Amino acid sequence: MMSVRGTIVGAVGMLTVTAAVAACSGAPSEEHAQSPTLRLAVTDLQGLEELQREFGAFKDEFEQQSGLDVDFFAVNDRTAAAAALQADRVDVVFTGPAEYVVLHERTGAEPIVAIERDGYRSCIYTTRDGPADLDALRGTKIAMSDVGSTSGHLGPSQILVDAGLDPVADMEVLTVGDTVHQALKRGDVASVGIGCHDYEEFMATEDDPAQFRMLAEGPVLPPDLLMAREDLDEATVETIRTTFVDHFDTLLPAMLEGKDNAKYDNATLVTVTDGDYDVVRSMYQAVGVNDFSEFIGS
Repeated sequence: MMSVRGTIVGAVGMLTVTAAVAACSGAPSEEHAQSPTLRLAVTDLQGLEELQREFGAFKDEFEQQSGLDVDFFAVNDRTAAAAALQADRVDVVFTGPAEYVVLHERTGAEPIVAIERDGYRSCIYTTRDGPADLDALRGTKIAMSDVGSTSGHLGPSQILVDAGLDPVADMEVLTVGDTVHQALKRGDVASVGIGCHDYEEFMATEDDPAQFRMLAEGPVLPPDLLMAREDLDEATVETIRTTFVDHFDTLLPAMLEGKDNAKYDNATLVTVTDGDYDVVRSMYQAVGVNDFSEFIGS
């Protein structure tokens, strides 16, 4: 089970910015290291235009409240973010729980603050006439979203393990991205494992949602988090943390101006330690992965 995390403040969105990763070798110059500019990256957005559109208003507000200058630079993916951390070319990365485990293992980067989404859980559902319970999924096919997704792959797999099933040996898992619901409707699979919010969105588009039935809902998943490179000075880390704690009443509206940040509506800022992500490491093991230094599905 996940350890208890202390709630800091309610209703918070996400700090997301990116860092330059053009080169992955060599340490930054002393002049750059002393710069007041905070180099930040996010693992699930690409391109400066998208970053500015989604988080420009938040950047302005954060700079005003923290006294720090923030640079937006795009990383192509989570692997590029890891390389940037390893080369000390990025100071802070905002990422998800599955990505955090690997980034921490590779770079030693540590949590600053974490953002717990409202209702962030995994669900397994089927059709009205589908398998009666989880045990009846043995020998069937189950659709999940993207390989390595916390809520759409690792979480549902852990639900199966907790029910005494082996998602590797007892069934066939098909990772089909956003087409999981369609796969179930076509009869390609017997069930779907997905984030509960995605399940709710699917049901909202159905003329007859009663034709689907929930089999299991998992516990609250570990939160997304802001992590600092291993040798980032503590004064800067504390400035970031304090800014989040003290100024969410103005930061939140700015964060939620980005349409992709709607998932953080009604979220909560919490304190976490690396140990709170041991549950994610167990999820990796649920899908047969014991090496936490490599991204799966890359």
